[in-house]
Amino acid sequence: MSAVWLVTGAGGMLGQDVLARLAVDGVTAVAAGRDTVDIADEASVRAAFEEHRPAVVVNCAAWTAVDDAETDEEAALRVNGRGPAVLARACQEYGAVLLQVSTDYVFAGDAARPYPEDAPTGPRSAYGRTKLAGEQAVLDALPDSGYIVRTAWLYGAAGGNFVRTMIKLEGIKDTLDVVDDQRGQPTWTVDLADRLVRLGQGALAGTAPAGVYHGTSGGETTWFGLTREIFRLLDTDPERVRPTTSEAFVRPAPRPAYSVLGHDRWKEAGIEPLRDWRSALGEAFPALLAAERS
Repeated sequence: MSAVWLVTGAGGMLGQDVLARLAVDGVTAVAAGRDTVDIADEASVRAAFEEHRPAVVVNCAAWTAVDDAETDEEAALRVNGRGPAVLARACQEYGAVLLQVSTDYVFAGDAARPYPEDAPTGPRSAYGRTKLAGEQAVLDALPDSGYIVRTAWLYGAAGGNFVRTMIKLEGIKDTLDVVDDQRGQPTWTVDLADRLVRLGQGALAGTAPAGVYHGTSGGETTWFGLTREIFRLLDTDPERVRPTTSEAFVRPAPRPAYSVLGHDRWKEAGIEPLRDWRSALGEAFPALLAAERS
């Protein structure tokens, strides 16, 4: 009998792509949305484990409303901190592997070179604090079978995101002012889903060491640079995109000025890091365009 994978947050942008990637390999996957499994509820999680006996759990469920977390940190912590802790205890009891998707927001965002996987954390937002709590819970409960995969600047065809928003705004705005003082790595959910599946497969095979990995694309850019590349792919004038600073878009939660992550840990698992962000965006673009204009 093949190993069963349980995907929480299955209705989200990343969760849908993880399920699609598992289907390619013919893996038996259980899609667990918020209406079927409450990851912060012990009874709900236990019922899912009793029914499906998963060998691998991929936790894509998260509170991602970064600004709302500033005023309701307790609610964010329930999903981002308690949820992974509950899943980790269940995985410990049932002997399952847990892949926990995390974020660049666990760092202070003030570095000058890519954060390695073992860099000291220092979140500056409620969202970052709650995600770090989830990381720590997984690593404490599952030192040999817990995997943290930090990602950032996600986009995909199956949900709302920055790239799709810029595609939409290009058609209704003459010019766009976009922040040019935040650096990061735009990351396609299809690419990340592939690495999550391969990491889980490596965990089952005993070839992928547990611990922290960084699942972001190679290279780096700013939101301004990303938007200009989107306009180029739309075959329109990139000069319509104008640079501005974060001060022009003040938000409740502080945004990291530098979200570039290093990817050295993948070689320990025998898996290549994600490709350059421009290459990924170019391949993803037709599906993104179709999704936004459908």
